[in-house]
Amino acid sequence: MHKSKVPSLPFISRFVAISLSILLASCATGLVSKPSSKSADALAQPTLAFQNKALSPANGGLLINGAQLQPGDIILTADNGIKSSGIRLITLSPVSHAAVYMADQQVAEAVGEGIRRRSVAELLAEETTIVVFRHPGVTADGMLKMDAFVTKHVGQKYNYFGAMLQAPFSIERRVCELPLVPSVIRDFCIQGVAAIQLGLGRNDQFFCSQFVLEAYKTAGFPLTDADPRLISPGDLLHMREGDVPSIKIRQTLQYVGHLKAPPQTVALLN
Repeated sequence: MHKSKVPSLPFISRFVAISLSILLASCATGLVSKPSSKSADALAQPTLAFQNKALSPANGGLLINGAQLQPGDIILTADNGIKSSGIRLITLSPVSHAAVYMADQQVAEAVGEGIRRRSVAELLAEETTIVVFRHPGVTADGMLKMDAFVTKHVGQKYNYFGAMLQAPFSIERRVCELPLVPSVIRDFCIQGVAAIQLGLGRNDQFFCSQFVLEAYKTAGFPLTDADPRLISPGDLLHMREGDVPSIKIRQTLQYVGHLKAPPQTVALLN
């Protein structure tokens, strides 16, 4: 009797990852991903709850306002939408989007519509969680270069292909991040997996965290020597002081504060 072949676990995980990547093929912001029903909101909340522990303001958190932002600050966000929750679930991170603060209450970011600037007020209206980190070496001259980079790319298309590849890559890289794996081996392993999974890609289109990395590189402050296409918003989060990054970095980021936090955690902020 003929026996049907059961798909292997790696095949199933890759199929799920590719399916999710098609659904979630952009860095999530509230502007492009809002829950449309109570059921969608309920689906998003469990993921948000357990992953926000990594960003809990209970341990020395600080609530800040837009006036305290400085040019070059890296802004990581999350919202309650399905897309944001899916990205956070795949990357095992409490954040799903990255942007960089420029000046005059404007941020620059890569979203589904392309590269754009938008106001901090819009960011505050759309996101549920907004956390700010700072590179201590940013200079005025570097920001001029970063501003020129942003201006050059505003309006250019989003890197959908690179974002889609992030889902299967995020799963495959887990083998490199097993407990007790030395940092040098972990970094080498992740970059090896990236070379296979991500291959060669365009350098004139960006997804959100890739855009932040490229902006910093152009400004003369590379955060890492790793390919920006393998960096997720979660990887940027792990570059903070006191954390353990999966890849080798050049500069740890300083926690500035929470620009916005979920209502249930605001009471914990000093």
